[in-house]
Amino acid sequence: MNKKNTKPKLTFWEIWNMSFGFLGIQFGFALQNANVSRIFETLGASVDDIPILWIAAPVTGLVVQPIIGHMSDKTWNSLGRRRPYFLFGAIFASLALFLLPNSPYLWIAAGMLWIMDASINVSMEPFRAFVGDMLPEEQHTKGFAMQTFFIGTGAVIASALPYIMTNWIGLANTAAAGEIPSAVKWSFYVGGLTFFASVLWTVWKTEEYPPEEFDKFVEQEAASDSIIDAAKGSAAQGSEKKKFWVASLLLFIGLALTYYINGAGFEKELFIFSIGIAVFGLVMMIAGIMQKMGKENHGLVVVVSDFLTMPTTMVQLSFVQFFSWFALFAMWIYTTAAVTSHIYGTSDTTSALYNEGADWVGICFAIYNGFAALIAFALPKLAKWSSRKIVHAGALLIGGISLAGIYFISDPNMLILPMLGIGLAWGSILAMPYAILSGAIPSTKMGVYMGLFNFFIVIPQIVAASILGSMLRNFFGGEAIYAIIAGGVSMAIAAAMMVFVDDKAAEEMEEGAAETA
Repeated sequence: MNKKNTKPKLTFWEIWNMSFGFLGIQFGFALQNANVSRIFETLGASVDDIPILWIAAPVTGLVVQPIIGHMSDKTWNSLGRRRPYFLFGAIFASLALFLLPNSPYLWIAAGMLWIMDASINVSMEPFRAFVGDMLPEEQHTKGFAMQTFFIGTGAVIASALPYIMTNWIGLANTAAAGEIPSAVKWSFYVGGLTFFASVLWTVWKTEEYPPEEFDKFVEQEAASDSIIDAAKGSAAQGSEKKKFWVASLLLFIGLALTYYINGAGFEKELFIFSIGIAVFGLVMMIAGIMQKMGKENHGLVVVVSDFLTMPTTMVQLSFVQFFSWFALFAMWIYTTAAVTSHIYGTSDTTSALYNEGADWVGICFAIYNGFAALIAFALPKLAKWSSRKIVHAGALLIGGISLAGIYFISDPNMLILPMLGIGLAWGSILAMPYAILSGAIPSTKMGVYMGLFNFFIVIPQIVAASILGSMLRNFFGGEAIYAIIAGGVSMAIAAAMMVFVDDKAAEEMEEGAAETA
């Protein structure tokens, strides 16, 4: 049976307004991605210690997004369903953007990164669910493409801010040892103001559907076979035995790995991965105990149950996301070190040459984000000509080849070429998986499933932070460029896996169009 879309189509400017907050969200992420490793190194961190300092950010997202997703699914107040979370997260993220570059010590900077990332996640997760809430299925790809445009635009400006502050405004991009350059500080200040203002624009200009109207849309959407399957799976809540079996297995694996890593004398980063597995098993066991006590509707039980009963399409996409985001995380944390050492030939963070290379990395990040913004509006058209999964697979393959190809570059200006390929992949990563997923999950659980989908963004980041530093030290002499190559290979694997994803919602829309014709 085909779904009848009863939600009215929104105009270009309505979709623009509901997505505008992502401009500020990406200001925060782009400043973080392009400059935090630089800040950490300036405050005394070594290259192979950077992943462990970054780990707080993805771990925070792993915890925050499902919780916020579940809460926002249940929230209705004067601001709406998702908008309270947009605003709350924006306030705290903006404050963190002002405080982070003024950190006097490394541990304070790491703590500020933690707070900032948690706040960004509070704002960002409901924005993903917002598209499913507000738009009919046929406009989902356009909605996520619009978000991609703002992500790319925000990242272009934010990534280039230190360069702009230095070369256009005249602020210093060097400072004494242990001091953050003024150009970086003022970039974060501008980012904080932009974050708050853009999210406030979406809160002010977009009205959410009232509960009674939204419930009618949900009833109509139940006509979709794929949504019914997902709803049944989540409603089943998962058996207690399954929870205990999976929890016990994860707990055993996590503890066994921790024991082995400790006994073998491996690097401390690996404990993040092994202990994380054990903790997740323990959480799942607690959820099983609570369910046995009759607390089936408790948030923890619901989130764990939904995780164990994910729709098939979501499971397939999870593998694609894992390898895609492993590649991205490797790029974000190692591009500055790789470019400054492999191309500029320096690792002295106080030197003008190092800071010139770091500024150029910011420009390169601006280029790939800018291209992602430009390609965003072409993605829905490309998907119509072929399919969403083929477009995404091709984009990932080009991105992987481009990322690994940085190894062969000696002229900094030539970095522009692989950045275009990476931009294509980035634009697709921000739109296509979410457009496919939103058609395979029930509207009543849009928030929690989007939050759970974040697991497959965060887990690869934890894995990357756990193994990349160790890999570089033990096998590649600390050369950061090899982490970039590993990222390229990972993205190519994601491309191969994408071919096997079932995009049922797209198939149903095609069938409906054929019947209408």
